[in-house]
Amino acid sequence: MRRAVVLGGSVAGLFAARVLRDHADDVVILDAEDTGEDGAGRGAPQRHQLHALLSMGHTQLERWFPGITGELVAGGARLGTGPEVQFYVDGALKAPVADIRMLGATRPFVENHVRRRVAALPNVRVLPGQARGLLFGAGRVRGVRYSAPEDTSAASGHESELDADLVVDAMGRSSRLGSWLLRGGWDHAPLDRMRIDLGYATAVFRRGDELPDTVVAHASPGPASGYQPTLSEPGAMVAVEDNRWMVVLAGYTDHRPGRDPDEFLARMRRCVGPLREIADRCAMDGGVRTFHFRESRRRDFTRLSRFPGGLVAVGDSVASVNPIYGQGLTLAALQASCLAAALRAGAAPHDPAWEYFRRAGVVVEAAWQVSATADLAQPHVKGPYPRGYRLVRWAGDKVMEASVIDSRVNQAFMDVVHMRRHPKTLTHPRLLARAARVLSTR
Repeated sequence: MRRAVVLGGSVAGLFAARVLRDHADDVVILDAEDTGEDGAGRGAPQRHQLHALLSMGHTQLERWFPGITGELVAGGARLGTGPEVQFYVDGALKAPVADIRMLGATRPFVENHVRRRVAALPNVRVLPGQARGLLFGAGRVRGVRYSAPEDTSAASGHESELDADLVVDAMGRSSRLGSWLLRGGWDHAPLDRMRIDLGYATAVFRRGDELPDTVVAHASPGPASGYQPTLSEPGAMVAVEDNRWMVVLAGYTDHRPGRDPDEFLARMRRCVGPLREIADRCAMDGGVRTFHFRESRRRDFTRLSRFPGGLVAVGDSVASVNPIYGQGLTLAALQASCLAAALRAGAAPHDPAWEYFRRAGVVVEAAWQVSATADLAQPHVKGPYPRGYRLVRWAGDKVMEASVIDSRVNQAFMDVVHMRRHPKTLTHPRLLARAARVLSTR
């Protein structure tokens, strides 16, 4: 194809641009946001929160940007493997998983390295500007309307046009794709929503010589506590660049954490050992940042009967699920890989992207099933219930209990958590039989 235009320069847009550089002569990232030197920007306040790059996300990162892990580690990131990555359920440390790999770094740090890699590609360029709408013609999207940074006010009326063979919506949860499609005479994708009312808060601590063998520690409630934080506070900590610890605490409804540093430290001391040690030994660097995540959402483009050619969507504009499961960055990377697979299979950019949406739908469904099944265990979450919920919930509870004790069961469980395997593997008779044997010998 001659030109692809990516709307949005965040992680999802950057991954999409990297994929498209193999298929388009000219790739344009239309980016309305100046992220600044710290990479934080103003348009995505959640960038300041702790982000996880799951094992599958790390695999995809290295696939599309070979050698970037070494660059990140050389710049101060930590790579945790085996026992350096610790998961707790109801305060108990789970059985070790030898092949687990997680990167300890802040999102702006990772994003800046990815952005530099993408910007260095010879056929990729970044165009500052705000997308204002799509250009339609002959049953497809043929380009975008946009305004330059100095003309971004709605009253300015100064707009330009950019033609494209393929447009990628990477505008996140605030995407206006639905309204643009309706304006062009097309239907918008059906939207599934699950109200979860989650709050989380992140603080940074100066890191010294404490916990030298820990890169990641994650604590969550489990079936034994009815998924309520009765045995330990839910939270996580990661060793990140610049010799810092980044700590996040989470809670639902009235248990959402606030900005008070003393309250934050008190909750850390009700969590598992590594977080207690950070609270007791390390100085907080700056204040506490909070974020409120009201609902998970996903748009199912495969349920449409017609769709314009020359258009795909990636990242949070397709699906945005409960962030405490750390799936967001990995989902964006996997969707980019789905786009690459569809294009390699011969999908024509001017045709409706059914092949891409089918592939991406499998990935989104897996992530939704993991997050929705866990969220529905919370008494205030009322649905909608995914297909097969009772079986998946029962199997997941049994496997989670056994995973605290048995490394092989935990390997299977963590493969699902880290998006290396589909959630349906948790219902495999052989795994359930092993979990039953493990639990019967307690």
